[in-house]
Amino acid sequence: MYIPSNMKMDDLSTAHDFINEFGFGVIVSDSLTGTHLPFVLHRDEGDNGVLYSHCAKANPHWKELDNKEVLIIFSGPHSYISPSWYAQSPAVPTWNYAAVHAYGVVSLLDGKQTLEAVEQVVGQYEPGLLLEKNIITDEFRDKMLPGIVGLKVELSHIEGKLKLGQLRKKEDQVGVYNALTQSSNLEDQALAHYMKKINLGTGAT
Repeated sequence: MYIPSNMKMDDLSTAHDFINEFGFGVIVSDSLTGTHLPFVLHRDEGDNGVLYSHCAKANPHWKELDNKEVLIIFSGPHSYISPSWYAQSPAVPTWNYAAVHAYGVVSLLDGKQTLEAVEQVVGQYEPGLLLEKNIITDEFRDKMLPGIVGLKVELSHIEGKLKLGQLRKKEDQVGVYNALTQSSNLEDQALAHYMKKINLGTGAT
């Protein structure tokens, strides 16, 4: 990924936080096949963290993943940016976004490990569901498990990019933030929320 030095995520912890928040990624293999999957990060495993996920056994992509290097792309909020939102002119339209690319080697999990990987995803997004045995009974879970393949990705390298207009003057950033917050488009609002989270463009000092 092309990352100018002034748009680079500053440390591994920031990239890890991003993956935890935007954990639905695309795993891409040598054949340029991509599969969209939820991932759970164990940041304390390995040198750069370990990702766990699972996919349907009916998806043939898993057959080419074992012991192979992959790229996993995590995308955050993004939106079109109009030059009319800037205080300064002339200017051109652009697209602002945040993203993380994670590289690593895949290992396929056994049945017990796959169940753990599935429960980790549920535990991250709806922990109470693990206790609702009337919704997912043990019998139903065990029936579904043979149709699932668990994946472990030991990460070798992570790179993150924040292209959020931080190179513009403060008044331009504020103009973008205000326009995004007033938009009815949910992606625009999500980008504004993220800008506020990292204290960019809100007018705060």
